[in-house]
Amino acid sequence: MRAIHVTEFRNINDIALSDLPEPAIGPDQALVRVHAAGVGFVDGLKVQGLYQTRDPLPFIPGSEFAGVIERLGDNVQGFTVGERVMGLVWNGSMAEKAVIPARSMERIPEGVDFSAAAAASANYVTVTYALTELGKVRKGETVLVLGASGGIGCAAIQLAALLGARVIGAASSAEKCAFAREAGAQEVVNYGDPDWREQLKALTGKRGVDVIVDPIGGEIGLLAFRHMAWGGRFLVVGFASGQIPALPFNLPLLKGATLIGVDAAQLRLHAPELRAKAVAQVMAWLQSGALRPIVGGEYPLARFKEAFNALDGRAARGKIILRLDDLG
Repeated sequence: MRAIHVTEFRNINDIALSDLPEPAIGPDQALVRVHAAGVGFVDGLKVQGLYQTRDPLPFIPGSEFAGVIERLGDNVQGFTVGERVMGLVWNGSMAEKAVIPARSMERIPEGVDFSAAAAASANYVTVTYALTELGKVRKGETVLVLGASGGIGCAAIQLAALLGARVIGAASSAEKCAFAREAGAQEVVNYGDPDWREQLKALTGKRGVDVIVDPIGGEIGLLAFRHMAWGGRFLVVGFASGQIPALPFNLPLLKGATLIGVDAAQLRLHAPELRAKAVAQVMAWLQSGALRPIVGGEYPLARFKEAFNALDGRAARGKIILRLDDLG
């Protein structure tokens, strides 16, 4: 089987596809023929050994998957060979076949294609957890989404709108702002403009925003914090800008605001019931048709470097997907 096989930590452009033996499965696992795998900033960091934890070498990157069950371990119940499944693992999805723990699989709802299913596996579960459990977004509140055209940003726009919030999308260009509006943002702010903070004040009537979703970090996040309403919640999802801001402690004090870290990957270890709740909510939205994940680009496996570089160059709009059936 073909796979992205990381044998040493290197830039993605220095890694080649490998032909590996089909993996064996254990009694509580399934062998899944992967049709689509999500590509995220974390994947780009992991292959270089720059993520906050280093994966033991060698490894196959990729955590978000959608595909078809080919084999089941003896202890696996509730699934059958041939079923379409989706889910989230630590690594391994950027291969034509992947070993998946049964507890990490969900059936793909009817009408949802492989790319959309893979897109929903991490970003949408993460943002659902962030907005419902941590941000506690209420109907009528104002949510500001930074990096609004990216994978997390699009998910945050869609899900905040589903929760009944007024959504302001913020991005670095007019083109990205237009994309954020297409994703469902009622208002947009271009923080490439010198007066973007004045624009934000005008949109909120100087009251500020109730919740900020920040997947980019850097100076923009720090400046955005200054525009929080009293009792606001600032959700730190990541640092796509490559810069981790230093927040002066007087700002949350003056705003009565809360800075909250969002790392859904740790939920399995620390709060599996909250992860299960977020997954169930995303699946319900998918099944009802209320949610259709935004796929910004599909790349066949042979062009995996282009997929990674689209993220690195901040060119992505929505979620980037690798099609391992090469149909993308």
